[in-house]
Amino acid sequence: MRFSVILRYIGTVMLCVAAFMAVAAGISYMDNDSGYYPLLLSSLLTLLLGAFPMLFVQKAETISNKEGFSIVVGSWILACVVGMFPYLIWGGEFSLIDAWFESVSGFTTTGATILDNVEALPQGLLFWRSSTCWIGGAGVVMFALVILPSMGTNKMALSSVELSSLAKDNYRYRTQIIVRILLMVYVGLTLLTTVLLRVAGMRWFDALNHAMSACATGGFSTKNASIGYFDNPIIEIILIVAMLLASIHFGLIYATFTRKANNMFRSEVVRTYGIVIAIGALSIALSIYLAGLYPTFGQAVRESVFQFVSIISTTGFATTDTNLWTPFAIMILIVASIVCACAGSTSGGLKIDRLLLFVKVFFARLRLQRHPNAVVRIRVDGIVQEESQLDAVMVFIVSYLCFMLIGTLFNTMFGLDMMTAFSSAAACIGNVGPGFGEVGSLDTYSQLPAVLKLQDTLLMLMGRLEIFGFIQLLFIKWWR
Repeated sequence: MRFSVILRYIGTVMLCVAAFMAVAAGISYMDNDSGYYPLLLSSLLTLLLGAFPMLFVQKAETISNKEGFSIVVGSWILACVVGMFPYLIWGGEFSLIDAWFESVSGFTTTGATILDNVEALPQGLLFWRSSTCWIGGAGVVMFALVILPSMGTNKMALSSVELSSLAKDNYRYRTQIIVRILLMVYVGLTLLTTVLLRVAGMRWFDALNHAMSACATGGFSTKNASIGYFDNPIIEIILIVAMLLASIHFGLIYATFTRKANNMFRSEVVRTYGIVIAIGALSIALSIYLAGLYPTFGQAVRESVFQFVSIISTTGFATTDTNLWTPFAIMILIVASIVCACAGSTSGGLKIDRLLLFVKVFFARLRLQRHPNAVVRIRVDGIVQEESQLDAVMVFIVSYLCFMLIGTLFNTMFGLDMMTAFSSAAACIGNVGPGFGEVGSLDTYSQLPAVLKLQDTLLMLMGRLEIFGFIQLLFIKWWR
């Protein structure tokens, strides 16, 4: 494996990250706030870090599968490292561990924060926080694939690692077109959401930040009270639609707007996702209304729909303190934070696609018990699923739940109560952000011990890289 080639392509990603830092520095300069020099210096350091291997390492015509994995995983990790620079240089509430936590949470689109007072940050740093979510939403490697067309055939090797096998099922295009579709939908949805939020009453700066965060399903807000600060039902409806679209396969969204047959209205996965959202939100609304937490059923529906969509899409915005809700409502939200949204979107978690496959495999197994010689074909959206794909899904589900339980056990070792321990582990590996207990929807992770913050960042990276891409690097034999 050629480490020089790996460093060259990671350097490409660093240049993209440096560009976003420079934009944030420009915003800081125009606002004349204290974030200008930290962002400018961080941009220059990241630029040097990315330019050095590109200047001294010759471009490779092809890269191997191992090198592709190393480039993708290495890019995520190094992006999180350089993402710390603006926070550390600025200071404030940020220690080394806290800066690492905030950076990883942003790039993995988790949206958990250690900041007790978000509004104390300069505008440039607030924009940088949202930028980390937005970069991470599409994937740090995807930006490099679009920006540098000279990568040629290497795009296929890198995008095949960046996109999960489930996400590829609904793409019927060449690799270059896939990458363009992903970013066209992503950028278009972000711009449209920004304009609509501005019309609904937000300032341009707040509208852009919340649009970037919503379309990345990241959940970083510019306000301590998150979306509850605005108390505006129109803003909430706009964000609900944005979060829903961002949590659906981007290929299906593109197919819908280009009037192709395989659109999201005909997708079995999207129908299942819609049914889950409708049942979950309605169940929560009934529970909190009957418990007397809200005076009218309409208000209960408003709160339940926003919070349920926010959690299941792995965004993590909040309009209320869900710790005060009924145990039944809390359990539904926890289940939503485990299952999450669709493959091929910016969301994390198990994915509704895998849940649907699991249910179909379960019933297929029951049928085989009755008819041992039957040939049972499992289809999703008309596509026959191979045995290898089904095996991979089952292994992923078991591995995901095991690591979530290990994270819970580790949390309890350091004195966290069971609700906080379990919900924070589920929220971090699912890239959801807020949990319950001490890490509720209007709380932060600042009070957790440093060792648990470090563990949570590992869970975030593991969830974002779908476990096996991250773990692969830990096996020394794989490098030989």
